[in-house]
Amino acid sequence: MDLNHASTDPKTQIMNQIRQEAAVNNARQLIDKVNGHCFNKCIPSPGTSLSKKEESCLSACMEKYMGTWNTVSRVYIAQIQKTAGQAGGGVLEGMGV
Repeated sequence: MDLNHASTDPKTQIMNQIRQEAAVNNARQLIDKVNGHCFNKCIPSPGTSLSKKEESCLSACMEKYMGTWNTVSRVYIAQIQKTAGQAGGGVLEGMGV
């Protein structure tokens, strides 16, 4: 497939848009989960401000959650690429995965 043609191909443009929208949706879900999980864990009784302990807990919780998310994502993508490679790569080849 001609790479110059692929960038203007309507099907490719739609697939790129879908991928971008999925990435934004995944990021929103991650932020919602991190906020909910870490808030519930670190702030037992909300007030008008955060204590130093609550701030430290939130920071550590968010870093841990994001690190875990990144690890799981890398393993998942590697597994998809491995499976796609075994199947000839046809499905994910045009998706940039």
